[in-house]
Amino acid sequence: MLLGKKIGMTQIFENEKLIPVTVIEAGPSFIVQKKSEEKEGYNAVTLAYGDKKEKNTIKPEMGLFKKAGITPKRFLKEFKVEDLSAFELGQEIKVDVFEGIEFVDIVGISKGKGTAGVMKRHNFGGNRASHGVSRNHRLGGSNAGGAASNSNVPKGKKMAGRLGNEQVTVQNLKVVKFDVENSLLLVKGAVPGPKNGYLVIKKSVKKY
Repeated sequence: MLLGKKIGMTQIFENEKLIPVTVIEAGPSFIVQKKSEEKEGYNAVTLAYGDKKEKNTIKPEMGLFKKAGITPKRFLKEFKVEDLSAFELGQEIKVDVFEGIEFVDIVGISKGKGTAGVMKRHNFGGNRASHGVSRNHRLGGSNAGGAASNSNVPKGKKMAGRLGNEQVTVQNLKVVKFDVENSLLLVKGAVPGPKNGYLVIKKSVKKY
């Protein structure tokens, strides 16, 4: 487990094949809080990443950082763990924790695209573009079922609305290369979110 930031995409050559990769600044992350089963009911640690000005930090978070002995951080995330004894407050976690790991799962916030119609949001086919269709080419059609359903729109109905800006997990991304000196991790393929978007990087749960 590690926090990071998406730098962008590039490409590398491996065995004369071009591979698209995403460059991630993976860490260093710092442990700022430990939660125990005796006190909170479960074992967990909170990681922090990305520098932040003290004047922009709320007091409860500032207390965590001072207790851990680190400067304020921008991105915090909690992870459940089985054994707390392996972690200490203020402990630095670097990209080398993924040494020997071939696949990772990455969680990020997808790009927000505002309000979108059903064709862009749900891949609807749209209406005919020929005879008999009057200004109804991209609409979603009927929403309710009529008198039998009391004219209520069913829950979960695919309609126009906000597209993107939601948590997305991409699983089983292959680790192509990591650079401990510069805290960089290169994974094959794309990851959610824009450039400089924050990411959560974890060992894959389906591939090892």
